[in-house]
Amino acid sequence: MKTVGKVLKLFISKKDTMGVTKTHEQTNISLDEKGVLDDKFYAKQLQRAILLSSYESYRIAKANKIDMPYGSLGENILMDFNPYELNDGDQIQIGNVLLEITQHCTLCKGLSKVDAKAPKLLKDHRGIFAKTVTSGSIHLDDIVSL
Repeated sequence: MKTVGKVLKLFISKKDTMGVTKTHEQTNISLDEKGVLDDKFYAKQLQRAILLSSYESYRIAKANKIDMPYGSLGENILMDFNPYELNDGDQIQIGNVLLEITQHCTLCKGLSKVDAKAPKLLKDHRGIFAKTVTSGSIHLDDIVSL
């Protein structure tokens, strides 16, 4: 395995009592074969269960005068490694969890809530989906390896 980066932020999304989805920053997340435990997407679409994003996405937004708080991309895991060149089937180890890349994100119209330019600007830089191969926990500052 080759070390390529580390985990910067972790998030889960949950619906509140009013049914509004809120993103919650975490110090660690637990994953099993159905995705991220306690996340609103848990056990829904296994090929899209976990969203990995790069700090690079936020840098691109900022360079284009779009202020986006971390978690705005809907990511579960924000890394200082840019995973967007990985291919479906590639595997990535984060802490004691092994993930397999399943697909790249498509255009996300939901980003227009942040800024009207964001969906097109970040079309190829929003994130990459993965599924869990080996269950476990991921913590802030965990090492990312290929």
